Amino acid sequence: MFSTFIFYAFSTVLIAAALGVITARNPVHSALLLVLAFFTASGLWIQLQAEFLAIALVLVYVGAVMVLFLFVVMMLDINLAQLREGFWRYLPLGGLVGALLVLEMGTLLWLRFAGTEMPPPLPAGYSNTKELGRLIYTEYVYPFEIAAVILLVAIVAAISLTLRHRKNSKSQNPARQVEVKRADRVRIVSMPSEKREE
Repeated sequence: MFSTFIFYAFSTVLIAAALGVITARNPVHSALLLVLAFFTASGLWIQLQAEFLAIALVLVYVGAVMVLFLFVVMMLDINLAQLREGFWRYLPLGGLVGALLVLEMGTLLWLRFAGTEMPPPLPAGYSNTKELGRLIYTEYVYPFEIAAVILLVAIVAAISLTLRHRKNSKSQNPARQVEVKRADRVRIVSMPSEKREE
């Protein structure tokens, strides 16, 4: 009974935070609501006895990705009025796509879990981290490798798109800086001293 209450409480907070991410007017508030959504999702993972996935979600997404998102959002000067242009024009199409996604996910969950009983409790020495590693490197090794290659291609593409050699950009050559000697930069000038007349 208590676990059911916790599940519904976390699910309610997760859905409310997810809706707040897409409806908040301030991008910083959206990012903070996404952090809340990640925390509640990790709570649901812990309730499902998947502690490794819960800790990975908190460490990777909340600890690294969301900090980067917040840093970028707060450093950029985002024009909110320009972002909202055309919102009502694209709302029907976006709502239709969202409804189709919800329908597909609901159908998939219904066909997969309809009529199935709850799995038996896990044995005492069960390790979900070991089971996750076994599944990734045996049954799902090809999808795992394909996902890794796609992420690598995305990283290379992002670097190649942002790495542009501009004519007016200023850069330094560290190799030339290391080779600099004092005689190349400092010149000692001998000047005769002058006596001030009173």
